[in-house]
Amino acid sequence: MENLSAYTVLFSFCGLIILSYLFSVLNRVTRIPSVLLLLGTGIGLRYLSDTFNVPFDMPAAAVEFLGTIGLIMIVLEAGLDLEVTKKKLPLIRSSFFSALIILIISTFSVAGILQWWMPESPFANCVVYAIVLSIVSSAIVLPSVGHLSHEKREFLIYEASFSDVLGIMAFNFLTAGHVITTESVTWFIGSIPVAIVLSVVVCFALMMLLIKNRINIKFFLMFAVLIVIYIGGKMMHLPSLIAILMFGLVVNNWELVRWKPLKSYFSDESVNDVVALLKSITAESSFLIRTFFFIIFGYSIKLSFLQDPNVLLLGSLIVVALMILRYIYLRILHKYTLFPELLYIPRGLITILLFYKIPSWQRIDSFDEGVLFFVILATGIIMMLGSLFYHDEPVEIDKTTAPGPEVVLKPEND
Repeated sequence: MENLSAYTVLFSFCGLIILSYLFSVLNRVTRIPSVLLLLGTGIGLRYLSDTFNVPFDMPAAAVEFLGTIGLIMIVLEAGLDLEVTKKKLPLIRSSFFSALIILIISTFSVAGILQWWMPESPFANCVVYAIVLSIVSSAIVLPSVGHLSHEKREFLIYEASFSDVLGIMAFNFLTAGHVITTESVTWFIGSIPVAIVLSVVVCFALMMLLIKNRINIKFFLMFAVLIVIYIGGKMMHLPSLIAILMFGLVVNNWELVRWKPLKSYFSDESVNDVVALLKSITAESSFLIRTFFFIIFGYSIKLSFLQDPNVLLLGSLIVVALMILRYIYLRILHKYTLFPELLYIPRGLITILLFYKIPSWQRIDSFDEGVLFFVILATGIIMMLGSLFYHDEPVEIDKTTAPGPEVVLKPEND
């Protein structure tokens, strides 16, 4: 690796970006998630590296750097994608409770499986691992729903976004201290309104930066501010991701703000112009981070885990449990349409990032990383099958009797 020239590194860097773009184009044609293709690229590079004896060691700090930036970008992108309107409140409510309830029941069910499989492991540690394995990856869902109907697409985007934020908050709470006490629970609950107040300050400051600042350097300065807020909030054990999510929500739904002095200071036109450019920059930055994160992760996967029957059995039990619980919630409890929502259960960037952030005192030594790899690959393939076999059939509506388009995802008991 010492003999690599700057031109070789630059050529490889740009070549991978071009390849990732081609994967995105291929996704639109074949419906194969680009993330799976990126993982396959990483696995292929690992095979070539081993075959030609050209080792490449990626520093752990670089992986954590990419993961942290990707996490912030995902939450911001989710906020910028969510539109809050009166008409969408039932959809927002149903997707929120879907994310929350499925996350809770999946966490305790997977934790039960892990403790049954590894009886020497404390149940609290199993819960931490289970949260990591129960979070739906919006980094995979968002670029993979373009071919779905509008209602299905919005439901899955909202659900995955809520799953990310709720799962990260729960993980941060459970890994913040050695013992969960009444004081820690009180602090966590009390920190939420503090984070909301911080969100208001952040929104106002960033709006000033983006709209009133006369210097052209704006957007990456804004990202730097968001990173400082996230890391500062982590150091103070505050759910700082709420501030990032709220900023995206407020900016994307500026027309809902009714305070006239603020509206006169930041006009709808100026905010809309900023939002359009912000969405573009955020999407492209997320694309770049996602590209290298999943290639690096694919490179780190050792396919030898596929030969371990214990890994295959435990991973299969977890995936089947996740599928059954999702089926029970979507079909039996709320009677949602089943296909393809049931199959959109990918685990990805958040799962990987949080897994490597589990503190040493909560680590389970007997847990094989191959189980993590198996769950990520299996859920990605399941989502790919749902995407491949889904065909959106247009619904003909009698406009003389129906006031608007049918909302397929709305619960029948609403």
